[in-house]
Amino acid sequence: MSRLPRPCQLPLTMLTGKPEAGQRRLPLTPTAHLSAALASTLTGLLVSGYALGRGGWALLLILPGWAITLHGMRNLRMMVFHQCAHRNMWAKSRLDAAVGRMVAALLMVQHFERYRSEHVADHHARHHMTLRDPTVQAFLVSLELTPGMCRRDMWARMLGKIVSPKFHLAFLRARVLSYFHAASSLERVVTLGSMTAAGVICSLVEGGWVFLVVAWLIPLTVLYQISNTLRLCVKHTFPPAGLHEGQRCGRNYFASLTNAIFVGEAAPSASGAGPATLRSWIRWCARMTFIHFPSRYLVLTGDTVVHDFHHRRPMTRDWANYIFAREDDVRAGHAGWPEYRHVWGLVAAIDTVFASLSAADPDVFNRDRLAEVNHRDVFAAFDD
Repeated sequence: MSRLPRPCQLPLTMLTGKPEAGQRRLPLTPTAHLSAALASTLTGLLVSGYALGRGGWALLLILPGWAITLHGMRNLRMMVFHQCAHRNMWAKSRLDAAVGRMVAALLMVQHFERYRSEHVADHHARHHMTLRDPTVQAFLVSLELTPGMCRRDMWARMLGKIVSPKFHLAFLRARVLSYFHAASSLERVVTLGSMTAAGVICSLVEGGWVFLVVAWLIPLTVLYQISNTLRLCVKHTFPPAGLHEGQRCGRNYFASLTNAIFVGEAAPSASGAGPATLRSWIRWCARMTFIHFPSRYLVLTGDTVVHDFHHRRPMTRDWANYIFAREDDVRAGHAGWPEYRHVWGLVAAIDTVFASLSAADPDVFNRDRLAEVNHRDVFAAFDD
């Protein structure tokens, strides 16, 4: 893609997650990410509200409205909430915790304090990608995927889940329980009071309930949970079978469990002319627009594309410039760590994870053993 005009390079970098050689970085900040996520959420609601108000052909605008809202919600969860849990959003403990609690209540996800405790202890420490890891539990319990299954069966089961009303109802129930079970009495009163106030306002405004359900609840529930599930399936690879306990440690081992996921594909040759070349460019533009862009915008949001950098440097203060920070680390020689690895495309990334789970040790990742290691009060909570 470097053969494309220079004005295209920055948008392509933000899309793909991979900077062009020598490209100057953007001066992004934590506050900019929070502001962008909130602005996206609000903009999506406004677009959906306009569509509902105008009716007719304008109702088609609900689709981009949903997409913009979902993008904002996912960035609030995947970057803001996540960095707050690491006390690394602004590196101000009280402020980070306050923002994290508000995001949890707004999106109705696992309570912030409980998530922070489990995420740091079970996902980033020695229990990473073991039965104690919420990511592993989500695969084995929520998606019902196990070692030994072939990739085709895993795809069929995962796709079946994301179109299943039963799955979505169970998922939503788990989200609500995982929030309220750990919330303080004050948090429960404030959250329930806010929900009640929203319901009263919707009852007083003409079309208010339609707006609440269509513009807010659909992206918050079904669409959010589809994005969550697809993102889970690219998050981490499973360790291979045959490793003894002493091999499940160290930087080489932990680095092997996470890949970068770049989005896009090579542009057609700049040389040549005629119908064949034109068709190649039309096909490339169509795939970038209708396959790769939605993958990035709706599933691989924020720093998901370079999640491997986060697991190597979870407390870096340069996290807000994630794409360029990872590239800088690559070019500096990734001191003390093995070479970075990457996959191109959402489908290829899911295939990689499914292949690793298929080949994983069935004794190590035995769902029947979860009771021995699980310490979660609300076990049904889905990982994200």
